[in-house]
Amino acid sequence: MMKTIALSIALALAGTVTTSTIAANPLSSSNQAEKQWVGQPAPAFRLQDQNGKWHSLNDYKGKWVVLYFYPKDNSPGCTQEANQFKALYPQFLKSNAVVLGVSLDDVKSHQKFSEKLGLNFPILADNNHELASKFGIVRNLGIVKIAKRESFLIDPKGTIVYHYTSVDTQTHANDVFNDLKRFQAK
Repeated sequence: MMKTIALSIALALAGTVTTSTIAANPLSSSNQAEKQWVGQPAPAFRLQDQNGKWHSLNDYKGKWVVLYFYPKDNSPGCTQEANQFKALYPQFLKSNAVVLGVSLDDVKSHQKFSEKLGLNFPILADNNHELASKFGIVRNLGIVKIAKRESFLIDPKGTIVYHYTSVDTQTHANDVFNDLKRFQAK
């Protein structure tokens, strides 16, 4: 019961956040967090997806990688965000990019979530919190830990070119796709 209440509070806190919070205060701590990652090599990882297949950053050398973290399978915001990426995934592939969703849920939870939504891209199980910890985005809510809703755009050389600390689940996939096209045009 206590875990259910804590999880409900966590999901409420991790809900949709609009991008206006960054624009309102350019010296905000979220802007500083964005800048700390831009230009840095993305941390290495080796995680299983919803089908038990292993993925590592090295598997995607030469491709753009969208690494998006989300709090919890089957929550409303996470479902909305996953559906947005699903709809745009063919366009990401045509643009030499892959999308990798990541949460602290396990492979079994990801299997159910992926099947329910018919996801066409990998969602990685970081149930030991290794990758989310490397990025410093594990949110500890007492007895429950979740990943913060943040994303990273990684270039074909493995360098982070953009860090999204403020995500609107309704528009995030489209925002990332537009940014991808902008970076590719440089």
